[in-house]
Amino acid sequence: MTPGVRTDVPVTPDGPTGRRWALEELSHPEYHENKSLLSRFIEWVLDRFDGLGGVGLSGVQSALVVVGITVVVVAVAFLVAGPVRRSRRVRTSGAVLAQDDARTADQMRAAADAAARAGDFSLAVVERFRALVRGLEERLVLDERAGRTAHEASLDAGRRLPALAAELASAGALFDDVAYGGRTAGADDDERLRGLEERARHERPALAGAAR
Repeated sequence: MTPGVRTDVPVTPDGPTGRRWALEELSHPEYHENKSLLSRFIEWVLDRFDGLGGVGLSGVQSALVVVGITVVVVAVAFLVAGPVRRSRRVRTSGAVLAQDDARTADQMRAAADAAARAGDFSLAVVERFRALVRGLEERLVLDERAGRTAHEASLDAGRRLPALAAELASAGALFDDVAYGGRTAGADDDERLRGLEERARHERPALAGAAR
């Protein structure tokens, strides 16, 4: 026996081992959000592993069967869990302005500046984007709409301020990432948004009819 080499690692998984691996993988919650569509597939996978012991396959043949079934499980992971995770990301977006937030753009801007001075750039970014949207509402560039998301605000503002459309879209994505996606903003993010908010305050909007 070669010193230092472990011999207790199962290089060739048997039926029970493969079944355990499949159970562990299929226990992830993503697969069960659509349980009715997966129940027959899960039963089929487990039946395949249960049947390995009575088939009389050699170690190599059993390994090939286990690998083949595992490939199927991985494929299902991409087909099922992928859309579920994407739908979760879509849900990580909410309204820019709370219905009970009656602050003016100046007040939101002041809150953003205070947060930046305190080193809380995530809060600064969130408040500064809110100030941008509230400022456009105050200038009547945007209509006041309860529940408007950052994506919607960016699209609407980009139609009225086409020269800033790309930057507005990027700012909206940043807001969602920080406010709802758990991203930590940095000083450069706040500085970039500060410049955009200032330009948006002075940008002349396109006529509503021409912006469509």
